[in-house]
Amino acid sequence: MPRKPRYLLPGVPCHIVQRGNNRQATFFCETDYRDYHECVAEAAAKYSVSVHAYVFMTNHVHLLATGEHKDSISRMMQSVGRKYVRYVNAAYQRSGTLFEGRFKASLIDSEHYLLSCYRYIELNPVRAGMVASPGEYPWSSYHVHAFGKKDNLVTDHEVYLRLSRDADQRRHAYRELFRQSLGAEQLHAFRESIQLGVPVGSARFREEIEEALGRKISYRKRGRPRKVLEVEGDEEN
Repeated sequence: MPRKPRYLLPGVPCHIVQRGNNRQATFFCETDYRDYHECVAEAAAKYSVSVHAYVFMTNHVHLLATGEHKDSISRMMQSVGRKYVRYVNAAYQRSGTLFEGRFKASLIDSEHYLLSCYRYIELNPVRAGMVASPGEYPWSSYHVHAFGKKDNLVTDHEVYLRLSRDADQRRHAYRELFRQSLGAEQLHAFRESIQLGVPVGSARFREEIEEALGRKISYRKRGRPRKVLEVEGDEEN
């Protein structure tokens, strides 16, 4: 069976998900999270990728990132996979694969869905029942955006910066976004887009992506009716 195409474009934010093989754990102690963080930071710098948001869960990771070149994100993820798997295999005297074969990716319409994607990513531990609020979870970018924590992995996206010119007011505005949970339609859109590997955005955004790629994108699963992945745009940004 042929692989699903992966749609990546330079300068367009991309929601990335990588899961442990067979949904098994990929992090086993705090040192593992720190090592993975550094692997991503180093690879992002090497391959010209800006990481805007992230969360490291027990058996999978979410990243929101923009690559400078078409292959920037793929090369970053390949580098992280090789280096982190070597570390885990050596630390725990194991062998074999750790992650699923390919990471999943979905392009994000920055003008309408970027901050919703931030929230989708950083609220993962809350939805999983691990914490009551995103600030309680240590391995995410929420602390950077909401409280100004220094983090060498995170590069602010211009849409986040538009919340306010003043840093304190911007962080306050960001925290206010989390007073409302994401709606069912938004959750479905982000989850389905990752599974299908298709963009999340307005009809115009999808048309622009197809034009840039020079190909049509299928928004349906085999054997099911066409399902368009568009929800009402947020007023957040």
